[in-house]
This record gives sequence, structure tokens and C-alpha cells, in this order.
Amino acid sequence: MMTVIGADRATQEAGEGRLAPFVRSKVFTNLFAQGMELVEETAGYLDNTGRAAARELSREAQMTYAGVSMRLTTRLMQIASWLLVLRAVRDGEMSEDEAADEKYRVGPAEPGGKSATDVDVLPEELLELIAETDTLYTRIRRLDHDLFDDAAGRDSHAGDAQTRLAALQQAFGDRENSPS
Repeated sequence: MMTVIGADRATQEAGEGRLAPFVRSKVFTNLFAQGMELVEETAGYLDNTGRAAARELSREAQMTYAGVSMRLTTRLMQIASWLLVLRAVRDGEMSEDEAADEKYRVGPAEPGGKSATDVDVLPEELLELIAETDTLYTRIRRLDHDLFDDAAGRDSHAGDAQTRLAALQQAFGDRENSPS
């Protein structure tokens, strides 16, 4: 079980899931700020510096740039949407059950990214924004899984040490009473 920073056992045992304590935590506040800042930074780049840089590329590189920037924009929209849904839960505008609906979840990364040789021709600043977005997306996917998937069908104590020791003892038997 992943224990979310800011979520204590008493809160979870009182019937509140992991989502409410998480969205009230400093971790979420920082994640929200980081995500929205990255969205704004990327939009600013694509509208200004990136647009000028794209004009300097070869025709083939411009096509690569267009495809990569569309995927980047789509991924950032998914990140922003997820963060806004969680903020709505925090602000009481949406229930945890509504937020857990599949339509609000972060999906897997789409296949078909460009190869390293294709992206070598792209501006360095765009590549840095892609790397930052990929890192944030991976983190949010992990959080999405931990907050929604893991919480759905699992006993809240399934990951504790006592349960694990009992499983080991059952699997390997009681070694103290067996001959060495």
C-alpha cells in the first residue's frame, strides 16, 4: 500500500479514502503548481520561440516538430485535466467517486513516438520541455494508479509487515521447528 504524504491511518480508518487527504496536502499543492507552470511555459514556447525555431527547420524536421508538439500538447492537456479534477475534489466541487470515473483518469502513454534520430533535429528547448513533461506524466500516472486503482479492491492493511510475514511463513513453513 502506498501511503500518501499527508494521509494518516486514522483518517483512512475513519472511512475517508486516500484522495481527500492527498488533495489537501502540500505535495498536491506543489504538484499542481508545477503542472500548471509547465503548461504555461510550454504554451509560451510553442506560441513564440518555438514557432520561430520551427520556421528554421527543414521541411521534414518541421513535420516532426508538428507531430511532436501535438503529442506534447495532448499530454499536457491530460496532466492539466487530471490536476483540475483533483483540485475540484479538494474544493468540494466534485466527489471522490466522480473523480475516480474512468473519463477523468490518466491513460497510458500513446505509442508511436519519434526515434532519437528524428528528434535530434528538434530545438533543444522543445526537447527539454518534452523531457519535463514525460517525467511529470510518469509521476502523475503512478499517483493516479496509487490513488484510484490500488484503493479499489484491496484491504487497507494488505501491505503491512505482519501480513507479509504471515504470507512468508505460510509459503515456507515454520523453520524454527524443522530440522536444520
